[in-house]
Amino acid sequence: MLVEKIMKTEVQTLPPTATIAEALQLLQKNRIRHIPIIDAKEQVIGIVSDRDVRDASPSIFSKNSQPHELKNEIQTIMSQPVVTIHPLDFVEEIASIFYEEEFACLPVVSNNKLIGIVTEKDMLHTLIQLTGTNVQSSHIEIKAPHKPGILPEVTAIFGKRKTNIVSVLVYPYKDDPNYKILVFRIQTMNPLPVIQDLREAGYELIWPNDQLGTQS
Repeated sequence: MLVEKIMKTEVQTLPPTATIAEALQLLQKNRIRHIPIIDAKEQVIGIVSDRDVRDASPSIFSKNSQPHELKNEIQTIMSQPVVTIHPLDFVEEIASIFYEEEFACLPVVSNNKLIGIVTEKDMLHTLIQLTGTNVQSSHIEIKAPHKPGILPEVTAIFGKRKTNIVSVLVYPYKDDPNYKILVFRIQTMNPLPVIQDLREAGYELIWPNDQLGTQS
């Protein structure tokens, strides 16, 4: 899946000369957590989070706080340089950027201009879609040999029952490179016949496992 499929294209921005007060108002009005800071050419030169604005704002508990703090320019607190992504980047690949860098959002840039933004909430929603957990379905995990052709072999068993596969994921099996875990979500409320077929074909089910009998 490409970034352009999940990015928000209506992005609230500010110039670097905007005040902290303006940023605070924009955050509250639009219920957002980040504001990309752009120059006259729509190039991203910084980013400001709600935490940045909160830390730079006068404390409501301090008698010595002065309102003039809110008049400071946003460029005095913005983070820079900014890590950006391209609309044709793969979502699966930028997920590692969110994880490794602990970012909460990433501006999307094309031809050096801001065209969108992706947040950690967008990533979580996409993960839900990719795993099929947003669709009523049954969950099956199979330990399978890591060899060419194993996936069509297993899916053929589902095909015999004319079972619709909602999603397929492949995970490593512990530290054993000879096996993989195949995770299927199938669109049926009675997975028992398929489960029985898989067991009769000699596949070891991680879920539902033998200790659970034939219940899913």
